[in-house]
Amino acid sequence: MPATEQIPKQLLHLVFGGELTELDSVTFRDLDGLDVVGIFPDYATAYDAWKQAAQSSVDNAHMRYFIVHMHKLLEPDGVKG
Repeated sequence: MPATEQIPKQLLHLVFGGELTELDSVTFRDLDGLDVVGIFPDYATAYDAWKQAAQSSVDNAHMRYFIVHMHKLLEPDGVKG
């Protein structure tokens, strides 16, 4: 890679989902049955994966998918370790 090219900063996002016990909570019915869609390098890619997973489960009102901003967990204050 030429010295002038920079690698874009990775802003990792996790997309996962599962069936909730109640519609107004975030308590999963079966932790072993969580659907880990994947880890994505940016929000836009994660959003596309989330949307596809959410649309595929539209018939189950208790099924919810989430996007977790892993980069915020890895560097909570924006400080690199």
